[in-house]
Amino acid sequence: MNKMLKKVTVFSMIGLMQVGLGVSVIEASPAQSGPQRFEQRDDRQRQEQERNHRIKAENERHEREMKRRPHESKKAWYERQKKEKERHQTAIRDIAALLISRSQ
Repeated sequence: MNKMLKKVTVFSMIGLMQVGLGVSVIEASPAQSGPQRFEQRDDRQRQEQERNHRIKAENERHEREMKRRPHESKKAWYERQKKEKERHQTAIRDIAALLISRSQ
């Protein structure tokens, strides 16, 4: 009886080890990567929406800044427009660069 109990114990431990190895192999298999692809697609869509929102906000701000202010001379207005155009181009480039850096 004692020999039989030892054999059952040893074989059950071996069986548990095989089940444990099998589970870890199944978890690490590439077949389980399906949901990650959906998460990536959702993440890209969210980044695109964020980018569009930032560009829209920047364009609205740019339009407000380009308008002539009351009691502003033409010379001062043209100088401010020139600086604002440069600032706007830089901001748009930064937004585009942010999207590129996140997608990699």
